[in-house]
Amino acid sequence: MKLEIKSVTKKYKEKTAVHDFSMDLLSGECVGLIGPNGAGKTTLIKMITNILDPTRGDILLNGKRISEMKREIGYLPQYPDFYQWMTASETLLFMGQLSGISKKKLTKSIPEILSKVGLRGEENSKVSTFSGGMKQRLGIAQALLHKPSFIVMDEPVSALDPIGRREVLNIIEEIKKDSTILLSTHILADAEEICERLVMIKNGEKIEDTTMMELLNRNSKNKIRVEITDESKDWIEVVKKLNYVQDVEVTGNKVNVEVKNIELHKNMLLANALKHDVNIVKFELDHDTLEELFLKLVVGE
Repeated sequence: MKLEIKSVTKKYKEKTAVHDFSMDLLSGECVGLIGPNGAGKTTLIKMITNILDPTRGDILLNGKRISEMKREIGYLPQYPDFYQWMTASETLLFMGQLSGISKKKLTKSIPEILSKVGLRGEENSKVSTFSGGMKQRLGIAQALLHKPSFIVMDEPVSALDPIGRREVLNIIEEIKKDSTILLSTHILADAEEICERLVMIKNGEKIEDTTMMELLNRNSKNKIRVEITDESKDWIEVVKKLNYVQDVEVTGNKVNVEVKNIELHKNMLLANALKHDVNIVKFELDHDTLEELFLKLVVGE
């Protein structure tokens, strides 16, 4: 599967919601589309799912226009809207038949999908009795119903309480093992937890397209923070003599090590610690957090 977004622009009279946006998404990826509210995320997602037509540009799935490939796309809107008087099974049966799936296939697949999203035993419960997290899980079930190759989720947990958020994030973690996902969010912790690749959007324009590790490594400060136990403190003198170490700062059991090349030397330092049987409590790169990077790149602070 390959999604291609080619120089897409969406204008509303005098306002440009998305401007000259391009990106590719390949099979098996879980990509986070992140940006502040009003950045153009929802408009872009509605064009990808063919709810809106772009003013300019093309969106292709497997080389074909997105309008011809809607059956390959599963879509979870930010606020899934269901008939409150229907049960979970009735909702999926109704949605599935609207998508052209036979009643026979749906009768077989609905219990499996409800089980997959953690709603086993709720088949005959009315949607009106569902919590926000349960409705979102039902929305995911609806998006998976026709077995799409590509799933698009618009702010899937932004309106949920902490319990509902955790439930939905766990389900997305399971789904991404065998699905391709584009997930829009302004909640950085969710993007950091679920997505390997981040696409940042600001004022309708793409400003960053990178993996999580590339982004963090690029903004590292060539320093490694190591916390060790008391019995391993002798190792600090070994570290000071390493030819790739430029500076060592010690505060109690915490050692800040500045190296010449963070990519190369972080592994060498770790290997040296293991060689000397150092009891490591913590070993991490000293870099900006994702939230700090987000503020710099997207918000401009």
